Amino acid sequence: MSADRLARIDHVIARGISAGGYPGAAVVVGRRGAAVFQRGYGRLSWEKSSTPVAADRTIYDLASLTKVVGTTTAIMVLFDEGRIHLDDPVSTYIPEFSGGPKDLVTIRMLLEHRSGLPAGRDLWRIAATPAEAREAVIQTPLVCQPNACYEYSDLGADMLGFVVEAASGESLDKFLQEHVFGPLGMTDTFFRPADSLRARIAPTEVAPPRGYPLQGEVHDENAFALGGVAGHAGLFSTAADLSVFAQMMLNGGEYDGTRIVADSTVALFAKRAAGTRALGWDTCGGSGSCGQYLDENAYGHTGFTGTSLWIDPERDMFVVLLTNRVHEARAKRPAKVISDVRADLADAAALSVTDYADGPMAMPAKFRADKAVGWNPPARHARKHVSSKKKHTTTHASSSKSKSSGKASAAKSTKSTKAGASRQRR
Repeated sequence: MSADRLARIDHVIARGISAGGYPGAAVVVGRRGAAVFQRGYGRLSWEKSSTPVAADRTIYDLASLTKVVGTTTAIMVLFDEGRIHLDDPVSTYIPEFSGGPKDLVTIRMLLEHRSGLPAGRDLWRIAATPAEAREAVIQTPLVCQPNACYEYSDLGADMLGFVVEAASGESLDKFLQEHVFGPLGMTDTFFRPADSLRARIAPTEVAPPRGYPLQGEVHDENAFALGGVAGHAGLFSTAADLSVFAQMMLNGGEYDGTRIVADSTVALFAKRAAGTRALGWDTCGGSGSCGQYLDENAYGHTGFTGTSLWIDPERDMFVVLLTNRVHEARAKRPAKVISDVRADLADAAALSVTDYADGPMAMPAKFRADKAVGWNPPARHARKHVSSKKKHTTTHASSSKSKSSGKASAAKSTKSTKAGASRQRR
């Protein structure tokens, strides 16, 4: 790989920081069994006194990367051991999840986001305890027939977590520690980080519904309602730890002499199964967070807090990005910033490969981060209406009618503005 081309990553990540998208980031790019690029950028927070980010020390809230690094991997282990089967009804393991079309929902459908479960629900509003939140997930009605529609669902991932616990007899966090993270030596990957690690953890939201700034406590409100351990969110990790996980996947389920799952299991779960979805994972469609150059068989995932992981078996390469873009973002559209930076990072990594049969691909004159389209759009100013004096005179009645109409229009406008503001708050 070209070191000069990999250096473009510095520029892309720095652009995201200077635009106010996130205060810091950690990046690791690996190829052919080695980390060819590993770097931390910026700081944990926007404060100048804040700790600088280090790829091997700074711990980030992974958000939905939990779905693949944690929950899907646990399902892979259980599948590998023959303790579950992909076409088993979910009700086999969770009897309460039954009745009507729910009887048709299988583990495979949950992995493909085709179970019929909705995207989510506000568990944190309706549940006072983790047990109540769990029950609310299980009792959630389906929004379509199983296997008849695609709906990316946090609740489906939560159900997979419940299946892991039922099939293994262990909590999700303990199972993963014993069967995945511990054996791989991923000592900085866990749910519910200890208070002693707080200084190493990147903070997330400053004013969440919980009412206090978050640092070392899961950002996702529903994961918090479930006790901090959930199938859809809750894991914390470093970029260096995730590079170990990614290399294990590239190696076909083995790392440094330790086998986690069979190579056939990795191939099965990483293969595109429904649309762009693999089993648990997403695959690269030539756009989005994987950019435009990773192979179509590359698989990965993103997380709401500003995280992403892409694994490209064709190039024997992986790309890890961790940020805390939900922490006091100064950009007007931080979601757009992180979207472009993720894609640029994947592109820069792919374009840094020099041993293609036809030679290196051409580098673009500008990356998305250089164009920064929609990152910080200028504020719109209300048009000023200047009325000119009319030469002709009007009757008193006409004038009164005009004033009355103006007041009514103003009231209507004010009411509309308030309604719009209310919709925006929601």
